[in-house]
Formats: sequence, C-alpha cells, structure tokens
Amino acid sequence: MAKPPQTPLSESPTYTSPSQGCREANEMPGHDIIVVGTSSGGVDALRKLVSSLPGDLPAAVFVVLHRPPDQPSLLAEILSSAGQLPAENAIDGEPIVAGRVYVAPPDQHMLIEQNHVRLTTGPKENRFRPAIDPLFRSAAYGYGPRVIGVVLTGNLDDGTAGLWAIKDRGGIAIVQDPEEAPFPSMPRTAMSQVDVDYCLPMREIGPTLVTLSAQPAEGGAEVSEHMEIETRIALEDNALEAGVMKLGKLSPFTCPECHGILLQIQDGELIRFRCHTGHAYSINSLLDDVTESVEISLWNALRAMDENLLVLRHLADHLNQQNDTATAGQIEQQAQEMRQRSQLLRQALRQRGQPGQDQPVGATDQRA
Repeated sequence: MAKPPQTPLSESPTYTSPSQGCREANEMPGHDIIVVGTSSGGVDALRKLVSSLPGDLPAAVFVVLHRPPDQPSLLAEILSSAGQLPAENAIDGEPIVAGRVYVAPPDQHMLIEQNHVRLTTGPKENRFRPAIDPLFRSAAYGYGPRVIGVVLTGNLDDGTAGLWAIKDRGGIAIVQDPEEAPFPSMPRTAMSQVDVDYCLPMREIGPTLVTLSAQPAEGGAEVSEHMEIETRIALEDNALEAGVMKLGKLSPFTCPECHGILLQIQDGELIRFRCHTGHAYSINSLLDDVTESVEISLWNALRAMDENLLVLRHLADHLNQQNDTATAGQIEQQAQEMRQRSQLLRQALRQRGQPGQDQPVGATDQRA
C-alpha cells in the first residue's frame, strides 16, 4: 500500500498536516507529538496501535520499546507493514514530519528537539537505553501541551516519570488498561503516580489519538529547571556541568551502575534517583537492580564455596594416600562444614527464585 505524503511539523503555531492543509495563523497547533513507551508484550500492542492509525494522521509518532542492546531490530519493519503509516528506525538529526512512526534503535536514547530527532548514548535510565522517560521528558520540554504520552504493557515503571513531565507541561497522558495488559506493571504504576487523562483498552487508544491529534493544544506550564537539566543529561551533556546536583538531596544509596552517590528527586509524590554521572532510577528499578546484584553476589559466594570444597577434598585424598590420616580427618571435617554451608546457601537461592525484573523483551518480542 502506498504511504501518504508527509509534511514537516511547524515550529510556530501555524501547522500543516496532510489532511487539514494550513491552519489559520491565529489557530493553536494540534496535539501533533505522540510518544509511546512499552516493554514486555509491547510488539503485539504496538502492532495493534499502528494498525488503527490512518495514513493522514496529523501527528508524528515516536516509539520506545525496551530491547537488548546487541541485537538488530525488526520493529520498524513490523510496524510499517501493520498499518498505513511508514515506520523507520530514527536517524539522528532527521526532521520531524507528520504521518510517520519513529522507532528508537537499539542502545540509543531517542529524544526530540524542535523540528528534529536526536539519538544519543546518554546515561541509562531505569537500566535501559533506549528508555521511555528520556523520550517523554524531551517531548514535554520541547513541545509542552502539544504532546500525548502513551504507556503500554510492560514490567516495572519506566515511563511514569516521563508521563508526569508531560502532564506537568500541559500535555495529555494515556495508559493501556492494566486489566487487559499482558504485563500490567508499567501502566498500573503510571496510573498510581500520574493524573492520567485516559485509561483505555488497546482497541480504543488509536481512535482516541486520532481525535486528540486534531484538537488544538492549549495552555501549558513553563519549563522547570529540573526538566531542562535532565533533558541536557540525556543529550549527553556532562551531568555535573548540566547541574545534576540541583535536582535533589543526597541519599544514602549508591548507583548500581557506577557506584556514585544517588540524589533523591521528587516530582509531586513520585520519588526517583539520579547519580552524578547521570544514571537514573525509579524506586522499583533501583530495588530490582540491587536485588539482582545481591543475587549475583550470592551465586559468586556459592561458586567460591564449591571451589573451596573441591580443594579440601583433593587435599584430604592426598593426605590419606600419604598415610597422614589424622590431618586428613581434620581436612575432611572442614570439607563437611563447607558442604553444609554451601547447601544452606543453595537452598536460600532456590527459595529466592528469580526477582521480578523487567526483561528487555518479552517472549513475544524476540523478533523485534
């Protein structure tokens, strides 16, 4: 199917779309920036979403899906074939045009500046790059009330802080109904922390976006200094020079990524953390990372115990061959004690099970 012609978004209030032609000079622009974030289960959700959007949508759509950093992505091809809008992996510096889907490539944050896309390797947020919050925050920073933020299925809570920023600047917040989401944590957490405008099943999100994109975007609050600082950090500015220490007070916690001291940031009732090099965490992602680090440490301790046990047994066998049974008996006793400790630790690890961490891609997302 032929894709419709695409029209650049206007930086000024005058706006041109494929379906509407030029607005009157005194008419407000529409909600022409749509940002979508998802994780586990997200490929199917995104496919359903883009299939319900018309080819003459008077808005640009930006998509972040958590994914492994070292694997090629077919998400753009999947979405392009699912509906009428062309979908492509974003290119750094390319212009923003209505009627196109921009997909964040692996291991790069996708951000929005006035009239063009930016790709960066800025610090990870919530353990991911690309992450949802930097995209949402940059959209809110640059386009204010013109932005619609959409949080779909996924574990943990990436997207919540970004959705809060969109609402803070007068934009619109939409979440997938957690009751139908295969992984409900992301939309449910967003609802608990952000005054969302719409909680909808997937079949209603696309038509709602079409309606909202044609409506004028009015109002909007001033950009906060905190939003400017965090957007600069995602754009790869030096975090200290960007003013990261102004974001909050020092906490007693350290960054799992670089071991720097974490600052505690508060947006309304939402609490999160960022270190002086720029890594950012929600409470849940920080807990998840710490839990994973603890588990890795425990497995390393178990490995060391097993290696120690092998050495003790080897030494005891050698001493028995040398007829030094007294010393061999002492070594065997040490080996027995080590074996008991390792069994206790192994049992504890079994009982812990796997932490509820967010995987970069869900079972249905592997080909994306």
